[in-house]
Amino acid sequence: MHDTPLRGAVVGFGFISSQGHLPAYLRRSDVKITAVADICDERRSLAMGTLPEAKIYTDFGALLECESQNLDFIDIATPPCDHARIAHAALERGLHVLCEKPLTTEVAEAKSLMSHAQSVKRVLYPVHNYKHAPVVRSIRQIIESGQIGKVHSVTLNTFRNTHAKGVPEWRPHWRRERSYSGGGIAMDHGSHTLYLAFDWLGAYPTAVTAKMNNLHADKYDTEDNFSAVLTFPGGLAHVHLTWTAGVRKIIYTIQGEKGAITVDDDEIKIAVMRKTAGPDVAQGAVAWEVERKSIPSHWMDASHVQWFGSLFDEFKDAIFRQDWSNKALQDAYQCIQVIATSYSSSAAMSQELPLPSAQVAI
Repeated sequence: MHDTPLRGAVVGFGFISSQGHLPAYLRRSDVKITAVADICDERRSLAMGTLPEAKIYTDFGALLECESQNLDFIDIATPPCDHARIAHAALERGLHVLCEKPLTTEVAEAKSLMSHAQSVKRVLYPVHNYKHAPVVRSIRQIIESGQIGKVHSVTLNTFRNTHAKGVPEWRPHWRRERSYSGGGIAMDHGSHTLYLAFDWLGAYPTAVTAKMNNLHADKYDTEDNFSAVLTFPGGLAHVHLTWTAGVRKIIYTIQGEKGAITVDDDEIKIAVMRKTAGPDVAQGAVAWEVERKSIPSHWMDASHVQWFGSLFDEFKDAIFRQDWSNKALQDAYQCIQVIATSYSSSAAMSQELPLPSAQVAI
């Protein structure tokens, strides 16, 4: 079965689908995209030109009605407001589902989808592609090696000078419209930040306090700046996300018992403490061994096409392992729960609010 190409359909032929997912699919021999659905005439025309042998549909319902018997999975790349209903419809027809983040915009929807996937024994898998950036893979290897010891504090800063624009043929500013996006930068970038924090601290958070604002409230109804502190069983995560920065950049720090990792886009620094014979004063009887390296990770390419291949490998592996409640899906649920609770915290004057720490039962 591993040698049989998976047959897939794409729902939503916008920027991330046409520039990120599809080029990655076309490089592979183990998958074939046979159908596309998009509500926009111009985007359907582009899909026809890119995939001349594929069937093109005006909506996902028509695609599923005509094509589901000839498909193994669908790839959902629409605005988040439609993720849940498309995924439910695909699961109902026995298809596996690969879904762009955020999985849903509401906690109840996410829980319902997880239950549905398990009941019909199909894989529901989120596109958590930041885990596949080469520099992030390197961070995971360093943590697993024990080089910096147990991680007890992380900071994750994502700087953007604007919200990600959609394709010009259809609502390029949909990420700033709550009815389509479900929220602003917390909903858009929050998942990437949160699943990395879960991974590096080895747990889910127990509480969150958050603050956000909208510097363009005269035009948009979603936040463009978001800051939060997450409490974990073994430490803290500090998060800052902005669409109003003067630079496009990520800066991460991971603090361990024996050392730390600092990341500035492709540049990574590992500092490890070593005991010295000197007196235990001020900073203690320690010295730091510092290693610096550059790991090209294509952060400036918003399509993240370079990262999609290994993510699809994981999706495919989950299908063959019949992993209906995969760890990535559990992470996706927790992301939505933290984002929703962060909105509540901000609305309540940044009150700290509790989060269930255990994995959700489904």
